[in-house]
Amino acid sequence: MKILRSKILKLNLLYHKPFKDNRGLFLETFNHLKINNLFNLNFIEDDITINKKNVFRGIHGDSYTTKLISCLYGSFYFIVVNNDPESSQYRKWISLTISDKNRLQVLVPPKFGNAHLVMSDYGVFSYKLDAYYDITTQFTLPWNSSDLNIWWPIKNPILSQRDALL
Repeated sequence: MKILRSKILKLNLLYHKPFKDNRGLFLETFNHLKINNLFNLNFIEDDITINKKNVFRGIHGDSYTTKLISCLYGSFYFIVVNNDPESSQYRKWISLTISDKNRLQVLVPPKFGNAHLVMSDYGVFSYKLDAYYDITTQFTLPWNSSDLNIWWPIKNPILSQRDALL
């Protein structure tokens, strides 16, 4: 596992080198001992979304959950926003492409929101959480907020009711 650090927001980006041979590919995407030793995290919940092209999910987060984000299949335009009002980088954001080709994982800390837009025909998106999901503690930021001024590669994504009402 190789750990990269983004310049904006100081996010930890993880890359796992696959083993390839004539049969295909083997990839370790998570090892509790390595993650716990490096980041002192204990993941307790795994969630997956499967969506078609142009589906947008989130800018959602909470004040206490760390998430390890992966793309199992397809390609996603991925956004992370610092939503900590005490941070010097409050409301700063970063965009990345995460896909089954680049095998990039993103460690999203508490007080940061994340969102993804499916760029491939369909995509499988994976979250590991170190706290149980509780919608009552979540914040949601408007995906098209002029305050955030996030560039999206689409004008009319497919939205949930939660994201469309903002």
